[in-house]
Amino acid sequence: MSIHLKTAWGHIRRVPFQALAAIFVLSITFFVITVISVLTYASGKALQYFETRPQIIAFLKDEATPEEVTSLEESLRSDVRISDVNYISKEEALEIYKKATSDNPLLSELVSPSIFPASLELSLVDLSFAEDVINEVKKLEIVDQVGFTASLGGEDTLTDVVNRLRTITWYIRIGGGAFAILLASTSFLVLIVIIGMRMTTRRGEVEILDLIGATPGFIRTPIILEAVIYSLIGVLVGWLLAFLLVLYATPTIISYFGEIPVLPRDTLQLFMLFGIILGGEFLMGLILALSGSILAVSRVKTR
Repeated sequence: MSIHLKTAWGHIRRVPFQALAAIFVLSITFFVITVISVLTYASGKALQYFETRPQIIAFLKDEATPEEVTSLEESLRSDVRISDVNYISKEEALEIYKKATSDNPLLSELVSPSIFPASLELSLVDLSFAEDVINEVKKLEIVDQVGFTASLGGEDTLTDVVNRLRTITWYIRIGGGAFAILLASTSFLVLIVIIGMRMTTRRGEVEILDLIGATPGFIRTPIILEAVIYSLIGVLVGWLLAFLLVLYATPTIISYFGEIPVLPRDTLQLFMLFGIILGGEFLMGLILALSGSILAVSRVKTR
């Protein structure tokens, strides 16, 4: 194997511009694939965040007894349309208010838990159930009023946000996937052309090796390894450029999106994400290199 690697490296050094062209195209391909992978992950996380956060808030009447609240909570938990139920007491509501008004402590001093209603926060399995659940909860005797994620401004707004996120995620996955396939196909063709040119320039050498009894595998292995080297270098360069770009932009992205976990906040998790992407790209690069080089060298007949 060391002989084949030396031979392949020697061929690369003889025609550096062809090698640079192949590596450049492959680097662009895997740079784009890495960026698309990160965008798909980020959009999926944003969609998951909005889909799983409490969408419905049922404010309870002050005269509601603990037994009635517990009974309602158990009833809601058994509903297959609801994924999670969280009870917020008056005291907890006050604490939430204090955190929201931490910039102005005087506002917190002027209020007491009694002015805040207890509430139940409901997370839905799917937002398509929202209208029916809201109408049903409104009819309950211990429920004073029902809100729909007030921070987003109304019952229709959250649905619009999630639908837009779904659309964006779909476009990233389908459009980005199609673009990645186009670039991968271009890289595949470039590899075939370059390896084909390499076989043409080495035709005399191949014929001599064939005449002295070299096996087809011995003749073709350096060419295949050459394509693998192009591909692996292209993967590493493209992935590294995308990784450095995302790593540089991560603090700004996290600060901009706030509590929405579009990217891992833990450095180890971020490295794990990019490690998984790199592993997948190495596999894809090997498939491109092996299929392209084998197709190119199969056109040259040996004994």
